[in-house]
Amino acid sequence: MRIGTCSFADDALNKHWYPRGLAAKERLAWYAERFSTVEVDSTFYAIPSESVVAGWADRTPAGFVMHIKAFGVMTRHPVRLEQLPPALREGMPLDARGRVDRPRRDQRALVFREFLAALEPLRAAGKLGGILFQLPPYVVPTDSAFEYLDWARDQLGADEMLVEFRHRDWFAEDIRADLFPWLEERRISYVTVDAPRLDARNVPETVVAVTGPIAYVRFHGRNAATWNKRGGGAAARFDYAYAAEELDEWVEPLRELSRASEQAYAFFNNNNQTDGVAQAPAGAELLRRLLTEENVPVG
Repeated sequence: MRIGTCSFADDALNKHWYPRGLAAKERLAWYAERFSTVEVDSTFYAIPSESVVAGWADRTPAGFVMHIKAFGVMTRHPVRLEQLPPALREGMPLDARGRVDRPRRDQRALVFREFLAALEPLRAAGKLGGILFQLPPYVVPTDSAFEYLDWARDQLGADEMLVEFRHRDWFAEDIRADLFPWLEERRISYVTVDAPRLDARNVPETVVAVTGPIAYVRFHGRNAATWNKRGGGAAARFDYAYAAEELDEWVEPLRELSRASEQAYAFFNNNNQTDGVAQAPAGAELLRRLLTEENVPVG
């Protein structure tokens, strides 16, 4: 079982976890001395340059694994035109707010190609984990959604695909009965989520499962009060410090996930701070201690 955080460059980490005065270019190496894996979320907002990715590979030790969040266009999110590389902007369809939305399949394929090409330094170094597709909450289990995921799986080639569903309909028992075997057939790894115990359409249900070579759990926090707060944003939504008893609930599920998969990962997305302590690494370190005490191997 490998444990890490969602981002190594979040504001809460920079302000409350990294040593004061540590240069920005030295933070990833410092992080990699303490954790053996990380999820990179900045790639949701922009396609990274190959030189930036090469820097990630160079500043991490052998065996370190980086999972990469797919760029917004790849997961059917609208994005600002300037978020696209200049060479891909011409002819992109824009919505009423001036955002790139619903591009043609051939246009989307070019985005996939550039994104995947940028990851080659990690791939060559053996440090590329999975590509995380976090679907927007308005993507529901329709035929077109399944067809898109099938197409996206083909675009990734030999790279591993991870999918996080955000709309509650994906977790209905009749849908899951077909969904999980469908994912298994395509070697797509389902992402298990810990989220608020809130009955809302945009809150994923916590269903523990493995459908591919990678078992993957994301801890979003359980802040029901802020999840759908108007104007709150991601920082407020994921503002949560896990208690030991809450993470203790996960010891046995994580033990089973690690047994049922080729590789198992748990990531903390509660990127905020409480009383000057960064919540994500604190939760990751607490979970690591709990698993170790229960003799669950932790890498």
